[in-house]
Amino acid sequence: MKNFPLVRFFSVLLVFSMVSCQLFHRGGQLPAYHNGMVVTAHPEASAVGLEILKNGGNAVDAAVAVQFALAVVYPNAGNIGGGGFMVYRGADGSVAALDFREAAPAAASRDMYLDTQGNPITDLSLRGQLASGIPGSVDGMVKAHEKYGKLDWKLLVEPAVRLAEQGFPVTARQAAELNHRKAALMQYNAAGTALVRTGEWQPGDTLVQRELAHTLTLISQRGRAGFYEGETADRIVAEMARGNGIISHADLANYQAKWRDPVVSTYRGHRVISMPPPSSGGIALIAMLKSVEAFPLSEWGFQQDSTMRVMIEAERRVYADRATHLGDPDFYRVPQAMLIDSTYNANRMRNMNFEHASFSSAIYAGPLPPGEHEETTHFSVVDHTGNAVSITTTINGSYGSFVVVDGAGFLLNNEMDDFSVKPGVPNMFGLTGGAANAIEPGKRMLSSMTPTIIEKNGSLFMVVGTPGGSTIMTSVFQTVLNVIDFNMNVQEAVTAPRFHHQWLPDEVMAERDAVSKKVRHMLTTTGYKLVDRNSIGRVDAILVQPDGGLQGGADPRGDDVAMGY
Repeated sequence: MKNFPLVRFFSVLLVFSMVSCQLFHRGGQLPAYHNGMVVTAHPEASAVGLEILKNGGNAVDAAVAVQFALAVVYPNAGNIGGGGFMVYRGADGSVAALDFREAAPAAASRDMYLDTQGNPITDLSLRGQLASGIPGSVDGMVKAHEKYGKLDWKLLVEPAVRLAEQGFPVTARQAAELNHRKAALMQYNAAGTALVRTGEWQPGDTLVQRELAHTLTLISQRGRAGFYEGETADRIVAEMARGNGIISHADLANYQAKWRDPVVSTYRGHRVISMPPPSSGGIALIAMLKSVEAFPLSEWGFQQDSTMRVMIEAERRVYADRATHLGDPDFYRVPQAMLIDSTYNANRMRNMNFEHASFSSAIYAGPLPPGEHEETTHFSVVDHTGNAVSITTTINGSYGSFVVVDGAGFLLNNEMDDFSVKPGVPNMFGLTGGAANAIEPGKRMLSSMTPTIIEKNGSLFMVVGTPGGSTIMTSVFQTVLNVIDFNMNVQEAVTAPRFHHQWLPDEVMAERDAVSKKVRHMLTTTGYKLVDRNSIGRVDAILVQPDGGLQGGADPRGDDVAMGY
């Protein structure tokens, strides 16, 4: 196998790719590639994934390499100290879902973040060592590679090691983020971290992470044991002791990523394959699609009055169901068949009124039948044979718990906040929950991540996903509608302005350039509360053309880049 080009060469090569991706949504013709495509949140990671494909790797090989590369070049969300979900579709039509979500340590308890009066102590589940669940990303990549990988494991981790050792130039966006988070990173890392420098970060500065390079080298040499045992495990447990964290050696040794059956349904003749619980994403996406399927959205048009009313009311009802009915299926009986049923979702929409907004205070989760953050990252990969991977991975909040494991160089997650710390009390994304998502030892916290693959006429059609905390599901929902109902190309679909409703709070969050003044007036005068906010999601998607060509959509809201050959 020939050697990879130098990391610095990736950076120079990709300047032109980044410019092209940013111009696609302005009406330019999208290039189509027939040998493979990678879309990620960072140009260096996209380059790594593409080079793996060019060197004979398949989609899973490229995804594994991208995951580790993102842990280096996209530290606010890319990770080895977090977890995530993978949806896979083989060229032969076989499908699978891998759950490498973090889990609660054995010493976790239902009320561990409450004071003596039973009120949540907010920072305990958000910052510091106690906020972290057991990381799953490394074991997830090991299991994905064991089942589907083609190239040697060391070859897949090597680019990340090199990026950490030699460094890479930070983007303007990254420099601003690192400067913004400097105080918190200093507060929780008294021994220092490579993410903090004496002065301000400037665009183009080189970020070198030698401790992380060493940890990645151990993973390269020993696989799973390089993280969950030995030196790295010792450093994680020592880090816990410094801040009253509770992850133990036994927790790390016992963690296992799990293969699960994807949640599968249809929408307007397309087959939708997505992530099952403990992600709420797949069920919620399908439920929203089923809720709007009876309405002529394409006739009404993109972000027109009737279109938005139907979509908002669908989102409202599905998020109400999420708060009650979804949790870790190993601990709670999720009524999955009911929640994605066409009739159930159509009936949920029957009481919507085109003349006036519904009120979330009057919308509850549907009854069970008798007997029955905002920083994540997503990447999509398709190889030359048609194998497809959709992965969403996270450490929850931007830069997770802010704790960098001393001597190991990687950030720990703050995923414990994704549990229902107390029933009815919202988490950092404003999402509420109940008993289904209460803290229990070994349990996996509910997620909104929605890695998704779509087929058309039995063939691969679309690979899609996004970060965005509670907005993930609605961002994927709207992107799918943009392609299927509004006939956008993939770059237009991911670039289009977005809005979001999550039941509580009872408001429609909209990007500032979303929704025309006319439609805003029609909505607000009939009871909808629209609140402007910054960008929603960073969707990365691949769309297969009728001739088999691959077109990539890289979200201009970030430093995302689509690369193909």
